[in-house]
Amino acid sequence: MSHKIDFAAAPPETIEAFLGKQVETLRLGKNINQTRLAEEAGVSRRTITRLENGKGVSLDTLIRILQALGVSDRLETLLPDPAVRPIDRVRLKGRERQRARSTQNPEPAPWHWDDHQDKQ
Repeated sequence: MSHKIDFAAAPPETIEAFLGKQVETLRLGKNINQTRLAEEAGVSRRTITRLENGKGVSLDTLIRILQALGVSDRLETLLPDPAVRPIDRVRLKGRERQRARSTQNPEPAPWHWDDHQDKQ
């Protein structure tokens, strides 16, 4: 399939439809019908149809189907390597990050002399 989409700007429905067509293209390229793929993946044929029509399936189901198609080794390319950058490694003294830090740094309201005086 030569149709390209901008994944950063596309709505989830468009991405689902694109992935479904990619799965269909892979399946047909391997000359596998929907029934056989469903049996090998342990899902119903209707689930294969839903995926190929861009109707969405669970992550577990998508993984099963990709495994049955023999392309699960490509799943690693979905997410970037989470390895800590060298500068972070030095800053953290070799430890791994345990949690994310809040990025919100609210500025305190400016203090005025009359803030603490009783108003009468």
